[in-house]
Amino acid sequence: MEGDTENCVASWWDMVVRNLRSIPHSCPTLGRKIAALYDSFTSKSLKEHIFPPLMNMLIYFNWFKIPFVDFKKPELKIPHTVNFYIRCEPKVILGIWHTVPSCRGEDAKGKDRCWYEAALHDGNPIIVYLHGSAQHRAASHRLKLAKVLSDGGFHVLNVDYRGFGDSTGDPTEEALTADAVCVYEWTKARSGGTPVCLWGHSLGTGVATNAAKVLEEKGAPADAIVLEAPFTNMWNTTINYPLFKIYQKFPGFLLMLMDALKKDKIVFPSDENVKYLSSPLLMLHGEDDKTVPLELGKQLYEIAHNAYRVKERVKMVIFPPGFRHNLLCNSPALLPTVRDFLSKQWA
Repeated sequence: MEGDTENCVASWWDMVVRNLRSIPHSCPTLGRKIAALYDSFTSKSLKEHIFPPLMNMLIYFNWFKIPFVDFKKPELKIPHTVNFYIRCEPKVILGIWHTVPSCRGEDAKGKDRCWYEAALHDGNPIIVYLHGSAQHRAASHRLKLAKVLSDGGFHVLNVDYRGFGDSTGDPTEEALTADAVCVYEWTKARSGGTPVCLWGHSLGTGVATNAAKVLEEKGAPADAIVLEAPFTNMWNTTINYPLFKIYQKFPGFLLMLMDALKKDKIVFPSDENVKYLSSPLLMLHGEDDKTVPLELGKQLYEIAHNAYRVKERVKMVIFPPGFRHNLLCNSPALLPTVRDFLSKQWA
């Protein structure tokens, strides 16, 4: 079937090129451009044209932007929050919502971005939140977590990577990592002596460990890392994803999957990254998480625990059934768990 389709497309392109040759010489530029497109198309199989871009869409899912919100008016969704943007690269601008601790809610009323930025060095710890795939910083479960952390005395910077929300650019693993490093360093430069924690959820755990490794290599390790629903690497989490399990019985599917991930350079090797980290590392996982199976989180914890010299700097907490993949924010144990771990590490 694929061969027939490719032959049909190739025949169509041959017809286009023959017709172009009959166009008057006043259109040579157009002819060259279309001929180049023809050469580019026929140099790859139909599988190569379709599968890597499809995998990219399924991994990041950044095109799914529901619910529709006005990102410039976060106060309609969550209190004492301001929207702002930072330029990560010349053509990349990232949208961020900064929620201050609830104890500063009254102070924040009517204040502008400058006040919020100055508040970062008020002594309250800061979370740079790196979300998972799909939607954006205004997704309901992300706002619920921001509110829980705010009520617990944390600043929360809820970041949309490039291509998500109203942030510009296109997502790749390298690009998302650069975004996380940029926001962390921007925050750290304005925090005074206040500690800054990288918090990743799902896909964001891969972004967080990538960024943490970069910071480690720069000689400025993250003050702490929290991984919510972490996985070992993208290959393991993809083949365990319920949707893809359906297709694994098809001949050649796993090979196509592996080739697509390689071509798109989608790895997120948290299992390798944690071997090089020294930051306090807390892993949180729901027992009934079907999206990222608990077993992957346990494997990552074992790798990290074995690699860390100071074992007390690595901890894993497993939450009972009922919270699945996105709803650990509903657990009354979440905030005490995080505060207890970080207070001991930062004492």
